[in-house]
Amino acid sequence: MARRPSRKNGAGPIESETASSAVEPYFASQSGDFTLYLGDAIELIPRLGLESSVHAIFADPPYFLSNGGITCHAGEMVSVDKGEWDKLVSIDGMHEFNRRWLGMCRTILHPNGTIWVSGTRHVIYSVGFAMQQLGFKLLNDITWEKPNPPPNLSCRYFTHATETILWAARDTKSRHKFNYKLMRAQAGDRQMKSVWRLPAPAGSEKRLGSHPTQKPLALLERIVLASTDPGDLILDPFVGSGTTGLAALRHQRRFIGIDLDRKFLDLAVRRYRAEQSQSPVFQPTATFAD
Repeated sequence: MARRPSRKNGAGPIESETASSAVEPYFASQSGDFTLYLGDAIELIPRLGLESSVHAIFADPPYFLSNGGITCHAGEMVSVDKGEWDKLVSIDGMHEFNRRWLGMCRTILHPNGTIWVSGTRHVIYSVGFAMQQLGFKLLNDITWEKPNPPPNLSCRYFTHATETILWAARDTKSRHKFNYKLMRAQAGDRQMKSVWRLPAPAGSEKRLGSHPTQKPLALLERIVLASTDPGDLILDPFVGSGTTGLAALRHQRRFIGIDLDRKFLDLAVRRYRAEQSQSPVFQPTATFAD
């Protein structure tokens, strides 16, 4: 997560040092392919020494939905409030926030790198406009359709069944990576459409804990496979439960994640360890204390 209202920060154990001496990682795998930082992405990104080196970014920024409303979850009426970080102060403030973190991300993208940003109608138009203002080249707007969305309890609107994911290159000169043949193969030897019908995260993806805006692993795997190659570096400035990192690891990419909240970084580490324990090449590491 980038700058949001204050939360409790704390120091976490470090498994190994990374190449960056400016910022101490919260967690780093022994192989250096999975690194997490605790803090504000807007402040940390300039200190990580990543200028023009990140091949892809996935970002799931605050949607600013926490307004006292209600929704349906598992058949029950629940509050939509996720925390102070998700509350809307003003439209201008939201847009300035989006311009700031997107601007920081643009400085670290490889000349041919791309960024993917997920959002609902509450924030995605600001994100798209900010991208245009900053000089990104918009490539696609992906519609993620959820097969079983929660019903609209007010019965005054259509049921919200989609989220939008904007895909953009660093600038108009970028020769962005698109693994067309692989995507075509996954679509049954047809060109893959920009509407992706994928279910919400399965229960098995939340067995170690969950994040209120957690994305399905299948969604992030498709993004990783579509726009990167093995060995590429992927960054998530709002890492949450670490799904982007797991998708990167499954396909031999390197990963850096940032979050303000220690408990979500701890969850990302637990999921990382569980993923590694299922691998035949897993090497035991130091015990991680939650």
